[in-house]
Amino acid sequence: MRNKILIFFIIGLIIYVIDIGFNSDNNLNEIYISDSELTNLLLTWKSQVGREPTAIEATNIINNLVEEEILYREALKLGLDNEDRIIKRRLAQKITFLKQETLLKQPSDEVLRSFYNLNKNKYFVQPLYSFTHLYFSKGPDSKKRADKALKELIQNKTPNNSDPFLLGKEFYKNSTDEIIRNFGKSFENVFNKLILDQWSGPYESSYGHHLIFLNSRKDGFNPDWIEIKNQVLNDYFLQSKEDAIKKYLEEIKSEYKVVIDPNFKY
Repeated sequence: MRNKILIFFIIGLIIYVIDIGFNSDNNLNEIYISDSELTNLLLTWKSQVGREPTAIEATNIINNLVEEEILYREALKLGLDNEDRIIKRRLAQKITFLKQETLLKQPSDEVLRSFYNLNKNKYFVQPLYSFTHLYFSKGPDSKKRADKALKELIQNKTPNNSDPFLLGKEFYKNSTDEIIRNFGKSFENVFNKLILDQWSGPYESSYGHHLIFLNSRKDGFNPDWIEIKNQVLNDYFLQSKEDAIKKYLEEIKSEYKVVIDPNFKY
């Protein structure tokens, strides 16, 4: 308790010193730090560190805030904010966040279900495939080599002419997206026509040709509403934020006039 009293005494003293130091005829040099700002600053420090700041730490925290404010104002005096794309982007982000938060409201279950139905494909759980493949690197004879290997497999022989594949031979519970990422877009529909426990092919990818043995398949499905309601709610808010800022921009665009040099060439 004594430590807390000391901390607030020091805070009061710092505020008093700041008030004396900056209370001049030039209001541009006057820095006012509210009680709420100081409280939030110290609470933020406590939440990050996990304990109350000591008297010295509280002093350093407030001094850093004052120094940051002074440097910020000096930068403004020098016009360092002019034509600074980073600063403009950060300010644009800040007003975007403010507008998004103030325009949002909790949706009803009816609105949320409607949003879900419009975006149902997004929540579809893709089928999963476990398989083995033999790879034949791209070349004028890659398909011929793959055909020869398939015949040997059908005759219960072990082919010896396949090539090593960077990601290996065995793949366990790969989704359609993972298969496309690993083998290319041409493989998107390959696994729809595979038969379990049977070698088939050759199938061409951007790397060459492949023979595939499908070990298992788990069909895709749409999860129960209760399971994904929270995810749908998060997605709804994200979409609503994007829509809110678009609407805000459309409303204020007419207030601005944009001038671009018609002779500009790039």
